[in-house]
Amino acid sequence: MERKVILIAGPTCSGKTTLSLLLATKLHTEIISADSRQFYKYLDIGTAKPDKQTLNKVKHHFVDFLEPDEYFNASLFEKQALIIIEGLIKQKKVPIVAGGSGLYIKALTDGIFDEVDFNEELRQKFMKIKEESGREGLYNELKKVDPESASTMLPQNWKRVLRGLEVYYSTGQPIWKFHKEQNRSLDLEFRMYGLDWNREVLYANIELRVDKMIDNGLIEEIKYILDKGYSKSLNSLNTVGYKEIISYLEGEISLERAVELIKRNTRRYAKRQMTWFRKVEDINWIKVSSFDDLDRISEEILKSEGLYER
Repeated sequence: MERKVILIAGPTCSGKTTLSLLLATKLHTEIISADSRQFYKYLDIGTAKPDKQTLNKVKHHFVDFLEPDEYFNASLFEKQALIIIEGLIKQKKVPIVAGGSGLYIKALTDGIFDEVDFNEELRQKFMKIKEESGREGLYNELKKVDPESASTMLPQNWKRVLRGLEVYYSTGQPIWKFHKEQNRSLDLEFRMYGLDWNREVLYANIELRVDKMIDNGLIEEIKYILDKGYSKSLNSLNTVGYKEIISYLEGEISLERAVELIKRNTRRYAKRQMTWFRKVEDINWIKVSSFDDLDRISEEILKSEGLYER
């Protein structure tokens, strides 16, 4: 049997969840979520998490498996996801991976370097640079010593930038060299598909989704999380939709302004996602003009992968 993994990528609000569900249902298989915010319990509405009925119908891995204050990273995801993939292949199932967290997808398909221990002194030094000069300042530091690695990163992904600096100053070698030397013999074929929308249509989808999130109880969801005792400063809550509503709940901004900011910040996030994915080789981009296209697209993917007869 082919050791094939189908991967659905794209920006937020592009239909990744719907398409992955269509494929998983037709193939009688399971979904591995690569959406790093859907990992957390209680963050349901603001992450557009599949509802309970859907989760009961099709098994999803890495959804609702962490408390909001639990630590997780791309390296752990890589290791655990590969175990799940091997298990599904042994059952003669084709794994479906879906999500918009580019670093997690890259960790799965290409591997991620995590063998250099972090140095607390170095980290404090670079965090001070970030505090004084922002993410751009940190990014510029990496460009000075490791421009090749910096060219594959965005300043917004400051944790990756920080890791690159730590590796360089701890070992004297650029992080790209360790990535290149890392050898994974997986014998897996990742077949990646990206959902490509007209930007204006995607942004309209985003605005509609944000309005629905508010109507469906996003504010109440966030109150519930905070009432359970979770700190507003948690990384999991430093998420578009959550941080803006928290500012509203604390009286810093009006609800109208919070909604405006969620829409704006989600559009910006979608743009960053597309910038990331455009740099990834081997993604088969599929034009989408409406969510009604997704069933047809699922059929096309199955036919192109020789899986239609399943």
